[in-house]
Amino acid sequence: MCPGRRGAQPGWAGWQMGAMLRLLASRCARGPGARGGAHSAPGLCNAGCSSRCRASYASRNQPPSSEFVARPVGLCSMMRLPVQASPEGLDAAFVGVPLDIGTSNRPGARFGPRRIREESVMLRTVNPSTGALPFQSLMVADLGDININLYNLQDSCRLIREAYQKIVATGCIPLTLGGDHTITYPILQAMAKKHGPVGLLHVDAHMDIADKALGEKIYHGTPFRRCVDEGLLDCKRVVQIGIRGSSMTLDPYSYSRNQGFRVVLAEDCWMKSLVPLMGEVRQQMGGRPVYISFDIDGLDPAYAPGTGTPEIAGLTPSQALEIIRGCQSLNVVGCDLVEVSPPYDPSGNTALLAANLLFEMLCALPKVTVI
Repeated sequence: MCPGRRGAQPGWAGWQMGAMLRLLASRCARGPGARGGAHSAPGLCNAGCSSRCRASYASRNQPPSSEFVARPVGLCSMMRLPVQASPEGLDAAFVGVPLDIGTSNRPGARFGPRRIREESVMLRTVNPSTGALPFQSLMVADLGDININLYNLQDSCRLIREAYQKIVATGCIPLTLGGDHTITYPILQAMAKKHGPVGLLHVDAHMDIADKALGEKIYHGTPFRRCVDEGLLDCKRVVQIGIRGSSMTLDPYSYSRNQGFRVVLAEDCWMKSLVPLMGEVRQQMGGRPVYISFDIDGLDPAYAPGTGTPEIAGLTPSQALEIIRGCQSLNVVGCDLVEVSPPYDPSGNTALLAANLLFEMLCALPKVTVI
């Protein structure tokens, strides 16, 4: 992990926990129908709140409520969660991989994890749209950043693979803040070592199945070709959604389809809900391990301009939510959100979208209570 982020921050963690417990206590005291305390779990902490309910919150990390801790205050961690060096004891963790030397066009994704964390200050603890209670269900923290080698892409892949092998060996589910899409290749090497070949839900403007460019076989356009070469994917359970853009051939989808991938073009998603599609995806994935890889350029650049390889006519944010929420009940073993390049969106809106999508991924993990 990155130097300078070693160990938990006990003072900060204690402060946030105290703030959350005060919030729960005040809501319980006010009883049902009282205003305020909107960030506690709806329907759980009211006049009938049990000691078991309070203990459930007290025993797990909680993002602090802005009712007690001002949003600009605190460490720049994902959702202002405690930062710790080890995945031991965690059910899930946010991990940054600030790599962009695999980028073929506009650089800057090395700054993605930091900016996503900054924008995540707006996120709260529950998901009223889906009823998910991730922080009541799971122990979650921010593991900081993988200390990659910005001068050697092959060595960076080794460092990422080794770090993720340690994370998944503990049973912790990583939610990755990228970084360019190269990082998914070594992450999936670690996933396959633990789980065997995994299913893949891949949202992107591009299929990332090129064989090589400029003589190199590893860059952000090749991760899923390398994964196929190494048998890391259960190819009959790979779905690629949002694919679009110009090409060098009239049939750029042939490699993916020949492997057994399902390719869903962006134009087949225009002006429609993706809820029916995700019903089909859930049937296809079944109960076996699934990895989610979400390239922010899957969204239309009108919504997410801060990315390295934008393509017009992409998905909308609401369709992105339908895709991720459609993964509830799947055996998700890891997720990533990649290709956020903050220099191309000074407003921070792309990183804000990314932070929200990562929260939605957390809410879709197995063992998250849904009410």
